[in-house]
Amino acid sequence: MRAAEVRPDGAAIRWVELPGAEPPRVYVHGLGSSSAPYYAEAVARPALAGFRSLLIDLLGFGVSDRPDDASYTLDEHADLLAEALTQAKAAPADVIAHSMGGGVAVLLASRHPHLVERLVLVDSHLDRHTYDAASASWAMARQSEEEFLSRGWERVLELAGRHWAATMRLAGREALHRSAVDMLNDARPTMRQTLLGLRIPRTVLYPAAAGPYPGEAELTGQGVRVVPIPDCGHNIMLDNVDGFARAVAAVLAR
Repeated sequence: MRAAEVRPDGAAIRWVELPGAEPPRVYVHGLGSSSAPYYAEAVARPALAGFRSLLIDLLGFGVSDRPDDASYTLDEHADLLAEALTQAKAAPADVIAHSMGGGVAVLLASRHPHLVERLVLVDSHLDRHTYDAASASWAMARQSEEEFLSRGWERVLELAGRHWAATMRLAGREALHRSAVDMLNDARPTMRQTLLGLRIPRTVLYPAAAGPYPGEAELTGQGVRVVPIPDCGHNIMLDNVDGFARAVAAVLAR
């Protein structure tokens, strides 16, 4: 396991790194998740093996530190991730990012363009974020932080289900709540707008069963590849490991 201190207090972002060919590939998880449990099986498949791969955990999540005074906005996540990648000498990188991590990756590419060579978003929200009223994410975001920290936490774990809860329990509770709330930020341009403004190769992967993809014509018209993946739900890399690995390998093929 590798680490980079990303704050003056020494708080560190950590990752599992697999050696291999350059350019590096950086895998970023979603809300309440951790990159190694979500990506390791796919990265080990022949289609993706052989490249330097960083399965990185954002500050507050997984094996990274969990300072309770961080803002945990997506912008802060992007800036701290940029610091970690700089220290790791992992740039420019191909960044593959799931769900909330996709928003972080879009902001990383916008705020630190020298660090990102190509971008693959894995079922990430591009428009104003909305939550299913029955979801664990909404249960987090609709509560005040005080409510969430004092008595809302256990209910969120129940709603998350056993699989998601397994990684959610590793996260800092402040990180969970503040990240979930910031995903609803109406003051920031949408991720779609920011993505369309980038001048790097960009791809969006989405579950075929959820199609057609919203705004696909606009995306493809601006050079963004939109790729449906069969036999999967939101967690594409877990539901269809081979399909995910082949799709990522195809869009990153040189």
